[in-house]
Amino acid sequence: MAESWVLEEMRTVDLNDARLNARLHEVLTQLGERPTASIPAACGGHKEMTAAYRLFDNEKATFERVLAPHTAATRRRMATQATVVLAQDTTEIDVTRPTQQVKRAGPLDASARRGMFLHLLHAFTSDGTPLGTLVGAPWAREEGAICSPLSRAQRAALPIKQKESYRWLETFCTARDEASRCPDTRFIGVCDSEADIYEVLAEAQVAPRRIDWIVRACQDRALQPEVGEPPARHILECVLRQPVLFSQTISVRGRALKIACDTRGRRQPRRSRQAQVHIRCARVTLRPPWRPDGKLSALDVNVVLVREVDAPGDDVPVEWLLLTSLPVDNAAQVREVIQYYCVRWMIEIFFRVLKSGCRVEKRRFEHLERLQTCLAVYLIVAWRTLYVCRLGRACPELNCEAIFDPAEWKAVWKIIRRSDPPPQPPPLREMTLMVAQLGGYIPRKGSQPGPQTIWLGLQRTHDFALCWKTFGPDARIVGQNV
Repeated sequence: MAESWVLEEMRTVDLNDARLNARLHEVLTQLGERPTASIPAACGGHKEMTAAYRLFDNEKATFERVLAPHTAATRRRMATQATVVLAQDTTEIDVTRPTQQVKRAGPLDASARRGMFLHLLHAFTSDGTPLGTLVGAPWAREEGAICSPLSRAQRAALPIKQKESYRWLETFCTARDEASRCPDTRFIGVCDSEADIYEVLAEAQVAPRRIDWIVRACQDRALQPEVGEPPARHILECVLRQPVLFSQTISVRGRALKIACDTRGRRQPRRSRQAQVHIRCARVTLRPPWRPDGKLSALDVNVVLVREVDAPGDDVPVEWLLLTSLPVDNAAQVREVIQYYCVRWMIEIFFRVLKSGCRVEKRRFEHLERLQTCLAVYLIVAWRTLYVCRLGRACPELNCEAIFDPAEWKAVWKIIRRSDPPPQPPPLREMTLMVAQLGGYIPRKGSQPGPQTIWLGLQRTHDFALCWKTFGPDARIVGQNV
């Protein structure tokens, strides 16, 4: 499996050195086969380990160059889709060490934690199957950036190009450029509340509009004054005046408080439960905020409000206020907006695979630049792991040899089913479940294997396949040739 997919993924690799290209191919294969293992354990020997660390230390193997062939492969996959959801988000890469400091790592917050941030633009199908990373931008804060002497008003007056939030605007422009490469594919850009920046919303309206968008509102923005009795002054007031379009019961996943001093409602702890929500929609005209470097125009946007009714008194109610360019003229269109926004949660799962599965924060490097090159490799590994997990659900009847080679599925069949493998490969859904069982998944009615059992199962699959090739039925044929 690893050799075939790595060969396709690295088709356009160009590190300005043929030997370095081959080394990247080998390292990606090794880390892809054992994503949770340490780099020495994944490489399997001192010579291979040394080669991997030399790759990460080579000035030609930058983050951008290592990720470039994967981005090209992602574009090829997007071109085959009718609809693609482009989700962007930022995550922390925490490399705080008790006895060692990573050189050039910056502050993550006001505490002693050190590391860098990763802003990502990742492509998904409309059902959440990952297609790959289009933009990966790692960056570290400068020393003293957290303890800025500027007041809140002074920071608000800064031009957006001088703020960290400018990355959302840059990435949206990149997403629009990517959409122009695939004119036959429909693109939907989705962002969480961090992207609720007026300049981002304004840029999304620039003609010709090649990409639709959905942004979860962070603030209840003011509206342009209109003739009415009485006119609504803010988004929430306006949309709450609209009739309930439909109601729905949703499953709410519980969450813990991550930062003790964070008082924002959307970050508060919540219990898992079934919640009844009402859905309303409206079309509004946003009043532009004042900016010191230019005048902004009013914007017409559609709004979808998903709000929980009869929430428990001791818990935080569910509320999504979604701003979008997509039409909301009827219930079917509003359901589509909500469905596309729900795909955004897949980038959170992707980050979990990257951190918990590939354990990028546990990789011990003395220099941040080397960690960034390693991070680029693990972005590809994380995509592949989640891709296998989701493809088994999206294409359950697909021949499993589209993903797994014969030694892999035959070895896994023998271990899990305790019988000789059949003459024909099983469907992908069946094979994915068997791989997940190797990772600890227990099949139950209505349950689905998650990324964690998949990435653990993939490592064992590689080991069993190696034994199959060495000691199994095909080994005799190899021995005769030798």
